[in-house]
Formats: sequence, structure tokens, C-alpha cells
Amino acid sequence: MGRHRVVVVGGGFGGLQAVLKLRRAPVEVTHVDRRNLHLFQPLTYQVATGALSAGEITYPLRGIFKRDRNVRVVLADVADFDLDARELHLRSVSAVPVARRLGYDTLVVAGGSHYSYFGHDEWRTYAAEVKSLESALAVRSRLLAAFEAAEAEPSADARDAWLTFVVVGAGPTGVEMAGQIAELARDTLRRDFRTIDPRQARILLVEAADRVLTTFPPSLSAKAKRALQRLGVTVLTGRTVIGIDATSVTIDGRHGATERIPSRAVVWAAGVTASGLASRLAELTGAERDRAGRITVESDLTLPAHPEVFAIGDMVRVRDADGDPVLLPGVAPVAMQQGRYAARVVRARFRGRPYGAFRYRDKGNLATIGRAAAVADIKGVRLSGFPAWATWLVVHLWYLIGFQNRLLVLIRWSFSFATHGRGARIIKDA
Repeated sequence: MGRHRVVVVGGGFGGLQAVLKLRRAPVEVTHVDRRNLHLFQPLTYQVATGALSAGEITYPLRGIFKRDRNVRVVLADVADFDLDARELHLRSVSAVPVARRLGYDTLVVAGGSHYSYFGHDEWRTYAAEVKSLESALAVRSRLLAAFEAAEAEPSADARDAWLTFVVVGAGPTGVEMAGQIAELARDTLRRDFRTIDPRQARILLVEAADRVLTTFPPSLSAKAKRALQRLGVTVLTGRTVIGIDATSVTIDGRHGATERIPSRAVVWAAGVTASGLASRLAELTGAERDRAGRITVESDLTLPAHPEVFAIGDMVRVRDADGDPVLLPGVAPVAMQQGRYAARVVRARFRGRPYGAFRYRDKGNLATIGRAAAVADIKGVRLSGFPAWATWLVVHLWYLIGFQNRLLVLIRWSFSFATHGRGARIIKDA
């Protein structure tokens, strides 16, 4: 009889941690992902604004596990699940041949999530997001091309539209994007053009809630808003986007009126929906799903009636001790802790040892606004300004995969801090 076969789907934070914690176990691990890399998603917005290059926040999956002989990496997409036969159905990615079926004894699914456009998928064409590497590169091209178009535009009104940037959603990603666009316009690009003054760009941050960073304490939300305003960002809270097209964004105005804002560069950072894998698993197991498509898993992160299948990360809700589904924050630490927990359960089962329910340990929230400006809420300790920014730098450098990436990002950030420069301002397929 062969060794126990563990298949892990997804190369994000949860899937990666599960494989890392199983690579010394007496099991055969197959890691399946449609990309050949791990993306450090918290820094994709810095790629989108030219602060970092794509290679500095990614690392090849094969490179991570090159010394682990029990780990096999498969470049493929998951087409379906056969839970009774304990098989995955795979399909080829980029014309790379792949076996159509892959058997498992234990399955860990970490499919992640993507941004939800709240039933308006047509907005996706005009409002790009920065959750994936491809979309971050597309946003970078759109932002930089907007300045180029404004430089060449003879009409003042059209020029103003090109220089109006709208960020939808004031969670951590939206706040970070707005702050970075403001620094790009008012600092990095201020001497690059001859016709326009990039410092005249308008950056609007639109949020339906009554404050930015709603997962933070109100005092830190207020400090973040003030920091954004110092950078020149106009914060529009309590406003909802009701229309986006190629030339404008429409938001509901005060007193029932609507306001149309001419803009040619819109970034979407509002709301997420679970991976389609969650929907398929729910259909096969009868598990509950919420409005965002998250599947409800048991307290040990397994699916109902299928203890051999774990689902983790942004695509799940977890039942508590009373059986009620609990929605955990959609942040990297949650996925990482769940990935480690799933690996521990596999090891415990293999050795016949007991294990408890999953418990999330909240280590706090961090969000950066701009140069030496950030907010942090760490186990009740609330920081803002430079101390929070320094904490943010250390945490993100620590969790980057690969010593080379840590060193390169540290050098890049140090150089940018000293010179106010951004060396990755490349337009590709604008």
C-alpha cells in the first residue's frame, strides 16, 4: 500500500502553509494551482502603482519545494470534484499537458476569492481590481497611461477627466491604493511632464459605509482619513457607486440626487465573492453558503459528511462550538492559520492522535496610507503614523517568501524612501 496522498488546491497563503507543514510528514503531497507562483497579495497594490516589480512579490512554487522530494507541483486548473471516487478533474493551463484525473486520500481546497461587482459584471471592464498579479499590472498601465493621455490632451475638460482617479471601497486595499496614487501624482511624477502638473490630479475614495477601514477602531479610521486628506485624497463616505462606464463614475449624491464624475481611471476594491470551487463543493455536499458564496465548514474545517476534505481561507465560514457559522476576516493570517491547522489534523489522524477545533488567533490589523503614515491595531495596542508604518514594513518583510525577495523589497523601499522614486513605472498593453 502506498503512502497517504494529500492534494492541496491553491498556491495562496492557506494552500502554501498547508504544504509547508506537510513536507516533512510521511505523506505524498501534490500541490495544484493554475499559476506556477505564490503571490504575496498584500503588496499587489504596490505593483499597481509602480513601487515594486512583479518579481519582487512572487516566488515560483517549484522553487519553494525543490528540496522536498515528497511534494509534487502540478500546473493545472480544477474543473470538478468527484468526492465519492476521491478524485479531482483537472484541465490544462497554457496548453501544458495534464492528467485529467488526480486521486487523493485527503483533499485541502484553498480556492480564495475575487472581487464582487455586486451584480454589475459589466463594470469589470472599466474598473479593474488589484487582487491578482495580472490585474495589478493592468491597473499600473491604466494609471500611468492616464497621465500620458492627459499630457497629450488639448481639451481642458478631457484632461481633467484623465487626471481624476476613483477608488471604490475604503477597506485596507482601497485606502492603500488611494494613498499610493496620491503619492505617485504629487511626489513621484511631479517633474515628469511638461504640459500637465500631476499634482493637480484628483483622487477620490468612495465608500458606502460611514467611515474608512471599518474593521479598525473608529479612532484609527479617523486618523487614516486625516492622513489621506493630507495627501490630497477626497474621501466620500456614505456614498454608493451606481454606475461605471468608459468615461465616468456615477454615485448617489446627497438628498437623493446622483452625481456623475468624469473619470477614465477607476480602481475597484469593494466587496469579495468566494471562488467558484466553493459553490461546486456546496452543491456536492449540501453545505450552506452565504450571500458572498462562502461555504460553511465544520469546526475542524472539513465538509459535512466528508472528513477527508478540508476547505480553508477566504472561501469558507467556520462553525463555532454552538454550530453557528462564523465569518472570519478575509486576511492572510486567517488563511495561513487554517492551512497550518489542516496540516496538523492530517498529521494527527495519521498518528491516531486527538485534535481540537480550529481557533483563530487575531494578531491585529495593519494598513498603510503613504510615506511614513499607517495605522495598526495589534492586540489592543493602537498605533498610527511612523510607528505603525515601521511595524507594517517589518511584518510584510517577514512574511514575504524567499530571502532574495525580502532583500530586494527592502532595498527598493529604502531607495524609494530616500529618492521619492518608483522604478517600476512600466506601461504594458495600456
